[in-house]
Amino acid sequence: MHRAKDAAAWVTTVGIVAGALLPASPASASPLPAPTDRPATPSSRLTTVPASPSATIPASTSVTVPAPKPGSSSSSGPTSSGPTASGRAAPAAEGAAAASAVEAATEGWGPCSDAELDKAGARCGTVTVPLDHRRPGGTKITLALSLVPHTVREDRYQGVMLVNPGGPGGSGRSFAVLGSAVPDEAGAAYDWIGFDPRGVGSSRPALSCDDDYFDGPRPDYVPSDPASEDAWLSRAKAYAAACGANGGALLGSMRTEDVARDLDLVRAALDVSRINFYGFSYGTYLAQVYATLFPGRVRRMVLDSNVDPRYGIYRSGLDQGPAFQRNLGLWWTWVAKNNATFRLGATRAAVERAWFAEKDRLREDPAGDVVGASEWTDIFLAAGYDRSSWPELAQLWSRWAGSGDPDPVVSRYRDSAAPDGDNAYAAYTAVQCTDSPSPRTWTRWKSDSTALNRRAPSATWATTWLNAPCLFWPAPAGPAVNVTGRDVPPVLLVGETLDAATPFAGSLEVRRRFPKARLVSVPGGTNHAFSLSGNTCLDDRIAAYLTDGTLPARRAGNVADATCAPLPAPEPVPTARPTRAGIAPAAQ
Repeated sequence: MHRAKDAAAWVTTVGIVAGALLPASPASASPLPAPTDRPATPSSRLTTVPASPSATIPASTSVTVPAPKPGSSSSSGPTSSGPTASGRAAPAAEGAAAASAVEAATEGWGPCSDAELDKAGARCGTVTVPLDHRRPGGTKITLALSLVPHTVREDRYQGVMLVNPGGPGGSGRSFAVLGSAVPDEAGAAYDWIGFDPRGVGSSRPALSCDDDYFDGPRPDYVPSDPASEDAWLSRAKAYAAACGANGGALLGSMRTEDVARDLDLVRAALDVSRINFYGFSYGTYLAQVYATLFPGRVRRMVLDSNVDPRYGIYRSGLDQGPAFQRNLGLWWTWVAKNNATFRLGATRAAVERAWFAEKDRLREDPAGDVVGASEWTDIFLAAGYDRSSWPELAQLWSRWAGSGDPDPVVSRYRDSAAPDGDNAYAAYTAVQCTDSPSPRTWTRWKSDSTALNRRAPSATWATTWLNAPCLFWPAPAGPAVNVTGRDVPPVLLVGETLDAATPFAGSLEVRRRFPKARLVSVPGGTNHAFSLSGNTCLDDRIAAYLTDGTLPARRAGNVADATCAPLPAPEPVPTARPTRAGIAPAAQ
């Protein structure tokens, strides 16, 4: 469920329900009361990030937790306290004191190695948390964090804003720069905190199971005989075993609930009593769990592309195939409409046939001995996530069809598959396989996938094998958290109704469970986790909420509270199409 185009763009919980077209109604906006208090600027007990490699964690590892500062709390229980330890914020007259607190907060932080973070003036550090929150005095692990400080006067300061880009398994430190994308400089009032969840990225240890797992060509996702089916089952079983061998004790403590409890210790380390949170995709589920566990510690939340809390990875995976099949069909229609540019087929049916024909050819003769049928599928499933990718993907296919040069398609696959090893996928499986139980018999998986593949042949088996290590996962799955937001302040939900990666039904369900929430939908929109990406209507609503809590009035029924029109389909980008030696373009 990644927002970023990162190591595993297809790692996602998915599904879709199309929403009804609702007219936008700006007049219905009813601002929440402006806050009478302002959050105190956070202090910090964080340390600089060590330059340590990915590693497994032996059960004996122990790191000392920094002692809490006077007046702070690391309790995991719920609280209804306000935005500072005392429940009051620093008034404008105390701006100098708040500025001193910012300076103190950054003393324990060091420079960031990421160029974009460094350019944004970010600082990086770590916080120590228990490996097992049931044993707070036992083994410790570290979380890698980044901070882009607020730039407004202290009387306009709004507190800390934690950001999660999704996954699970997405590295979030680079997302501390997100505040600059909020219109009207509304983001400048927050300290933006990016973080790598436990086991991910620069957090230590970082989980890795098999760095070669995504090397192509792999077997075709669609099993054509028992041998190809057994090949994928063997791969999934071996991957789960490698995770068991490398993950050690970490593997049993990767549930979303563990990450949510980590966040509350980050809150305590920052010495604030309430947090703001911006979550994309899986990050919305992390926010749902945090709000369930710690409702009194929530101030504002923006949740984009909401995961349905009713379903675990198995049910969500079954929803993925039809959703991506539909969105790929929308892309094929667009490619056909622009046949003068891409020359891949004049009708949607012709483009679809050509896509599957190329997939079949690559099964027998992989491009560059890397991109076979499965890799071809992975490359083009990106069209189901983000319409802005449509021209680039069409160009890539057109150039391949014209020249037969494997380098561009091989580069594209390698860039999108696992450029930094398998950390993102390892963390994805570690969370998804333990957050909630999946069927433990292959017979059930095979029966469901075979039936679904008849109407969704592009993505069904890709999702099946993506999640198949859960069949053999060495750590037990716990019951899913019963998400409830009945005691949570008003939060802003966002969802495009044709998002293939997270069902719009999930946004409606979260709205139902959070009685004070408001939902802004984008009817007909096919993008996933796309807020702050140029849709002025949507982005302005987010800015208004982050500025003073303004939200649309809540409507009766199981509907969105406001709507924004989707961005128009992208324009094709003309490109010269190379000709394969000895073959005229018309014949190709």
